[in-house]
Amino acid sequence: MTDQTQPTALDLPMADPLPPETQKYFDICQEKLGMVPNVLKANAFDIVKLNAFTGMYNDLMLADSGLSKLEREMIAVVVSSINRCFYCLVAHGAAVRQLSGDPQLGEMLVMNYRVAPLDTRQRAMLDFAAKMTTASAEIEEADREGLRKAGFSDRDIWDIANVTGFFNMSNRVASATAMVPNPEYHSQCR
Repeated sequence: MTDQTQPTALDLPMADPLPPETQKYFDICQEKLGMVPNVLKANAFDIVKLNAFTGMYNDLMLADSGLSKLEREMIAVVVSSINRCFYCLVAHGAAVRQLSGDPQLGEMLVMNYRVAPLDTRQRAMLDFAAKMTTASAEIEEADREGLRKAGFSDRDIWDIANVTGFFNMSNRVASATAMVPNPEYHSQCR
């Protein structure tokens, strides 16, 4: 638990009133997810920052890609596990459980992705994301070639690297600002 006497990311006031397009986005979140994710509320103190965050997130996680939505969420969980980001482990662990239909897979990825029953493609992708998270300066052409051999295109490698980079940044911001996940995530898809 966070010390409630210390300010957190959620203590920043949201823009009041929210611009109509932002309110519409929040209303869609409420309708589809049953909540407005706290990461969005935390960023809503500055609509320009919120729009930059959601634009990048939506492009990386929802746009067309050679990576499935589940694979992108798997990357988010593995990166967040290495970084020990409570917010993203809970939120994206719930997404893995939902997209895979396998609550055990979500838990395995949270704890140690190496124990999960992954295919060769997924293992290569997550090994690359883990190395990028812990030792990005050590990535060499052989690492990218390993992804190609597992069936990834150069565009896919770009997407793997960008999703990994985004969550490394997001994890650090969430942890540094004591961002907490919405309670609803904890019980989803179990």
